Amino acid sequence: MTNKHLTLPTLLTWFRIGLVPVFIGIYYIPDLLLPMLYKNIIAAAIFALAAVTDYLDGYLARKLKQESNFGAFLDPVADKALVASSLVMLVYLQRTFVFAAIVIILREITISALREWMAKLGNSQNIAVAYVGKLKTAFQMLAIGLLLFDYHTRIIGNLCMLIAVVLTIMSMFYYLEQAKKYFNN
Repeated sequence: MTNKHLTLPTLLTWFRIGLVPVFIGIYYIPDLLLPMLYKNIIAAAIFALAAVTDYLDGYLARKLKQESNFGAFLDPVADKALVASSLVMLVYLQRTFVFAAIVIILREITISALREWMAKLGNSQNIAVAYVGKLKTAFQMLAIGLLLFDYHTRIIGNLCMLIAVVLTIMSMFYYLEQAKKYFNN
């Protein structure tokens, strides 16, 4: 890896990826050493920190003019690793719906595959991020944060999760519709 890949925005993205095993590992500490209440607080705080770095790395890349193809590749990897591991952990902890995790993870795989396919066609810039996708991300992050915290927030968290699932499906169809004209290539 060259120095141009070690920009502040890229380091923040790597930091976010590094938070994933820490975040998951919190729940494997024996309850005698760390009661569930504290695991929830720490995990929610780590998730919030990761969400902030997700915003910051993009902002800083634009502000410092350090946008790169490598950063554009790594950022969604970090996002998907964080979201997928969070959803799996929430299902494991029986705090959210299995179908919600499956729908969200399948959408992420589908859209990632679509973007890769579009890039091979040379049309990766033709599928812009839609408002519904940003809204989906906001509800998804809010839901995950509330469900991780889990102190009288499970009902609101799962309501946000259901909204995120609906927005997930809507955004997937939006992106597929945008790419439809390239399906015959």
